[in-house]
Amino acid sequence: MASTETDEPAAPAAPAAPAAPAAGNGEEPAAAGTDATTDAGDLAGLEAGLDALESRVVARQPWLRAAAAKALPPVIAIAIVLGLWQLAYHFALKPHYLLPSPLDVFGSLKQKWLEGTLLSFVWTSVSRGALGFVTSVAIGTVLGLIVARVKAVRAAIGPILSGLQSLPSVAWVPAAIIWFGLSDATIYAVVLLGAVPSIANGLVAGVDQISPLYLRAGRTIGATGLTGVRHVLLPAALPGYIAGLKQGWAFSWRSLMAAELIVNAPDLGTGLGQLLEQGRELQDMSWVLAAILLILIVGIGIELLIFAPIERRVLRSRGLLVKS
Repeated sequence: MASTETDEPAAPAAPAAPAAPAAGNGEEPAAAGTDATTDAGDLAGLEAGLDALESRVVARQPWLRAAAAKALPPVIAIAIVLGLWQLAYHFALKPHYLLPSPLDVFGSLKQKWLEGTLLSFVWTSVSRGALGFVTSVAIGTVLGLIVARVKAVRAAIGPILSGLQSLPSVAWVPAAIIWFGLSDATIYAVVLLGAVPSIANGLVAGVDQISPLYLRAGRTIGATGLTGVRHVLLPAALPGYIAGLKQGWAFSWRSLMAAELIVNAPDLGTGLGQLLEQGRELQDMSWVLAAILLILIVGIGIELLIFAPIERRVLRSRGLLVKS
């Protein structure tokens, strides 16, 4: 039986690749060098892209537009609150002597301004708060560094610091009055006891988040002792430290108001806490709400004018907030 298979001619062989130039003739393979350069460029581009994705980019805008964009949300929020407040006053959810209108509260503020006493009330409290906070920063920073770096001290007083931070600062007022009487020392003692634990715990948390590589690198270049603290430890722990400072200021301001509410004497001067207590004694709700409003404005102003710019600067220095 005849076979149905047929023989097909073999495919022509592929032409041989040209031989590479011999070594030592002063020439290098151009293709290999080009590929290596391309790979390096692609890798650099990939790293730059990842960095850009992880960074928050703030587009640079004209200052007027930027200011309007920042001011518009809080203005809208304030308008909503005032509108709801006015509606509650209009429909008499509470008697008018218990819930005055926004205009009544602003009238009380205007009266204090015309009397020339408003700024003195604010300055008395702000100066006390600033002095107490600066002292708290000095004490809390040293204490936080000792607790963070000395294991025996941390085991001994670390839990006590956390407990003191959760203790309401108003609880210290009766003890401080017994210790120091009705004096400025009582007010500053309450402020220190409220703020120091928060600052120390914030610094401890920041130190705990430092990579051991940074500390080893600092020791390698001779940054030990106070030099290491100044140039390695504190800069590396700065985000946690600033968070502790912000919380410390909040505790300091709250502690100050609690102390001023209770510690009231003619020779102490009148701060915002004493102003609030005077309104309560006179049963003047417009006065009381005006004092509360001033306390709130000062607290927000300190946050926006001091701590927010510092925090933005730290974030930019670490590549977490980028201007474009």
